[in-house]
Amino acid sequence: MLTLQLPHADRRLPTTTNDQPTTNYQRPTNEQPFDTVKVRLQTQPREAPLYTGAVDCASKTLRNEGLLGFYKGTLTPLIGIGACVSVQFGALEAMKRLLSGGKPGDHTFSLGQLYMAGAMSGVANSVLSGPIEHVRTRLQVQSAGNKVGSQHGIAGLFKGQGITVLREFHGYGVYFAVYEYLMQRTMAANHIKRSQVASWKQLLFGATSGYMLWIFIYPIDVIKSKLQTDGFDKATQKYSGMVDCYRKVVAQEGFAGLYRGFSACMLRAGPANAATFAAYEMTMNMIGRQ
Repeated sequence: MLTLQLPHADRRLPTTTNDQPTTNYQRPTNEQPFDTVKVRLQTQPREAPLYTGAVDCASKTLRNEGLLGFYKGTLTPLIGIGACVSVQFGALEAMKRLLSGGKPGDHTFSLGQLYMAGAMSGVANSVLSGPIEHVRTRLQVQSAGNKVGSQHGIAGLFKGQGITVLREFHGYGVYFAVYEYLMQRTMAANHIKRSQVASWKQLLFGATSGYMLWIFIYPIDVIKSKLQTDGFDKATQKYSGMVDCYRKVVAQEGFAGLYRGFSACMLRAGPANAATFAAYEMTMNMIGRQ
């Protein structure tokens, strides 16, 4: 069985936003323009599409709305990103302690255990990411995202939560498993500490994790975007749930319909996640690793 030796407990992942300020706030500002293009391509009407592709969407957004058009809905994730990162890494550490009997520094984790630890961090994160992304997605497609809470209550903010939990579970499982595997393999092969892994390798491993994340979950993300921008009333709803959405997209557009906006997503996946993990490793090294 493939096993991974995780870092010693002293090399713990941060559980507060103060531990990694750079990582927390760079992500929404760096990724937002790409995410706006992605969401608009994912949710545009099939009968009368507004854009022919990522470049056309970006060109029309810039021409019609200016640069600010790419940053619609940025405030919501910018406010919540610190809490989301804290929950992600805090839940990851809690799962590692649970799986190791309280001694993560002395335990050798299987790849499956590492995937499950990441997956559980994703489930915990979905409590925050679900409503945050719902509001952002509606704002990105110029819908009344700021009125969701007042018109539809707390339940309205959690529209599409089921598919969000599924995406976060599998996505974070893949995300953290890939990165940790690559880091652990490098450390073992070269007999070095985590802090001695070259920066360019951290960037490469972070980018690879980002690419693998989106390759595995992109169709789920398309369904999530469609459900979250769908109507609240039955009279205006196109889909009754995630299964119905999947069936209709495939029936009407083929499997290609599950990959609308994929190129825009992949353009941001590598650089954004490379920067995220490099900033995390740099911060942990600065505050002290043994």
